[in-house]
Amino acid sequence: MLERPKTVTGLPQDDRKADKRLVTFRGGGFTPKSGRYAGWTALALVIGLWQLAGSTGWINPLFLPAPSAIAVAIYKLAMSGALWHHVSVSVMRIGTGWILGTITGVIVGFAIGLSSLARGVGITFISALFPIPKIALLPLLILWLGIGEEPKIATIALGVFFSTAISVYSGVDQVPRNLIRMAQSFNVPFETIVRRVIWPGALPSILAGFRITASVALLLVVSAEMIGAQYGIGAFVLQAGNLMQTDQLLAGVVILSLFGLAVGRLINWLETRLLHWR
Repeated sequence: MLERPKTVTGLPQDDRKADKRLVTFRGGGFTPKSGRYAGWTALALVIGLWQLAGSTGWINPLFLPAPSAIAVAIYKLAMSGALWHHVSVSVMRIGTGWILGTITGVIVGFAIGLSSLARGVGITFISALFPIPKIALLPLLILWLGIGEEPKIATIALGVFFSTAISVYSGVDQVPRNLIRMAQSFNVPFETIVRRVIWPGALPSILAGFRITASVALLLVVSAEMIGAQYGIGAFVLQAGNLMQTDQLLAGVVILSLFGLAVGRLINWLETRLLHWR
């Protein structure tokens, strides 16, 4: 007796046609997905529970004021004009120090990533100076630069510089060398290789470094203002803490948090614009 033709899988030809099923794609497990509402929902839940605990008296308002009391404090500060004065002074210091530290950090980072001589010298100095708390240098910077804005800006610039330089030369090192060799094999000029190959390849690490340096600048400006400033968010928080005005103290903390959120959204926008090729 003749047998029905078999396939490689052992099923008859007709059964194989009837057994066709769609297979779910399982390769997207590590694809980043934007949880647009999850974070805001969790934040609203925490604030709601916090307000409930404060309203029912579970938490002493002296130790932890309710969100409504903090909102009232922010409103009063905004109406009096003190809020905008403190914020504008801090933003000026952060912006100036961050720009100076970022420009020098990018230049030094690319030099270390592209030059063997610069790598040998630069990594030695960065390894020796990076662990030093930059705020500890503020008294010395005041002695050198005088009492004014210069020591605070210099402190922020130093903190931003080291983190930027490290992220830049690490990003340059992560660029696939086969792409660079391919460009060199076609006699592409060095400047074009840097602009078209190395810069796009290192850009993800550079933008990730920007996230770190923005937080570093925020920490340093608050610390510097607490030590030697009359105006600024750090000076305002210190004064409110000395007077046990915890609602105003937390109002300053909330303003710092909002500033951090704004910087994070700005960097997200930059990543969307500059890293669309990924």
